[in-house]
Amino acid sequence: MKVLYFSRNYSPHDFRFLSAIVAGGHRAFFLRLKPQISERKHPLPPGAEEVVWRGKLKPVLEQVKPDLVHAGPLPTCGYLAARSGFHPLVLMSWGSDLLWEAPRSLLARRRVKYTLPRADAVIGDCEAVREAAEEFGAPSGRVVTFPWGLDLKHFNPRGDDGGLRARLGWQQNFVLLHLRAWEPLYDPLTIARAFALAAHQEPNLRLLMPGAGSLSAQLTRVFERHSVLDRVHLPGQLSQAELPEIFRAADLYLSASQSDGSSVSLMEALASGLPAIVSDISGNREWVQPGKQGWLFPVKNDTALADQILEAVASPDKLKLMAKQARKTAESRADWSQNRLALYRAYDLAMEGRR
Repeated sequence: MKVLYFSRNYSPHDFRFLSAIVAGGHRAFFLRLKPQISERKHPLPPGAEEVVWRGKLKPVLEQVKPDLVHAGPLPTCGYLAARSGFHPLVLMSWGSDLLWEAPRSLLARRRVKYTLPRADAVIGDCEAVREAAEEFGAPSGRVVTFPWGLDLKHFNPRGDDGGLRARLGWQQNFVLLHLRAWEPLYDPLTIARAFALAAHQEPNLRLLMPGAGSLSAQLTRVFERHSVLDRVHLPGQLSQAELPEIFRAADLYLSASQSDGSSVSLMEALASGLPAIVSDISGNREWVQPGKQGWLFPVKNDTALADQILEAVASPDKLKLMAKQARKTAESRADWSQNRLALYRAYDLAMEGRR
């Protein structure tokens, strides 16, 4: 069948879903609200075709004549798809739209409440998203939950770091890794302050912090104020191909996100055999159990995070056990080759509902 996949822009997650649509034997038509900055770096998967957004959805529907529309995030693409009246309609939450935007924005909340009851099936990546979707009016029994997952062959503990630690002179150091965007939702400032606190007690600590965002200047000021900038490596944004070596260059993964579903970055870390210290939010609790895959710390609490970093440094035997458990957790729950089968179940559910 022909599937119109409607997203806000084009990310590795969109690539993953478009690939799954094609692998399922369907024709994938990709529509995005925002223009792509660099086509060469992010080609569409083979078999997917792009259609151009010209301000309205109806002309696209008339052009493609899809058998099914798959749209998200909910307050933008999902809302426009619901307004079109097209069915069968599969709506996909991106986690933050339900867990972060809707509780804080009246407009987003109104749009989500309008959109979800009009779905034939709803896709979410964790239990927190499922619960929120049902509270906002998703049809009973029509929410399909599955982690978006990853390629376990691509992200694994085997292999090397491409010589990164050697180039930095960090072979004997304990290396922390933060990979989230430098935006308020992901709270990188708590990471920076916690690192500064811990680094003053443990001179052997180093921080890998790829990325970019609106908080860039503030992050640099934190590192400079605490005189730890020389212990931090800020390589900018990385490609998907570079990520496995970055994970292998680290000893511990950090995330201070204030809201998350099933974080793909966290799953990649676990698959790479990295224990994790992450914020104590519902999405993270589904992946990290204290003492097994890592630790949880209270949101925005840099002192607690610093204490847990120091505990990790002082517990090499415990970290080895956590590394094995992290990989096992990823193998059992984060395998995209298996998880994508739930996408087809959502499509079947939507088609059956319309029939």
